[in-house]
Amino acid sequence: MSDPTGRILAVDPGERRVGLAVSDPLGITAQGLPTFDRKHGDVFAHLRELALRFEVERVVVGRPLSLSGRESDSTRRAAEFARAIEEALALPVDLWDERLSSAEAHRVLAGTRAEKGAVDRVAAVLILQGYLDARRGRQ
Repeated sequence: MSDPTGRILAVDPGERRVGLAVSDPLGITAQGLPTFDRKHGDVFAHLRELALRFEVERVVVGRPLSLSGRESDSTRRAAEFARAIEEALALPVDLWDERLSSAEAHRVLAGTRAEKGAVDRVAAVLILQGYLDARRGRQ
């Protein structure tokens, strides 16, 4: 079993909303956090507050690739955002393939009366859970 460590924060960056999730202390499961709406303030200040509150040791940012695996403008924006987070939080940041996370989030929420940020939150949970599962597989 894993030793308790600092948590991992997942960020699913969007133009308007930022989906967020955090791992449990053992790095086994991902829990969704309230989605951050960029029009309501500084996303980096919000991420710093979350990093302190949850004792985050690493951040994972969703990397949107095309289905063929090619990079796009969104991929480049996510990489720039990841670098900005790394500078703002002074924490290591990993990019994680999120090709199907939003589509899966829509599927999970189909038929529900979920609020606007729910898809972003579920996508962040899916990104983080995939990262945690892969990380555990490597240990």
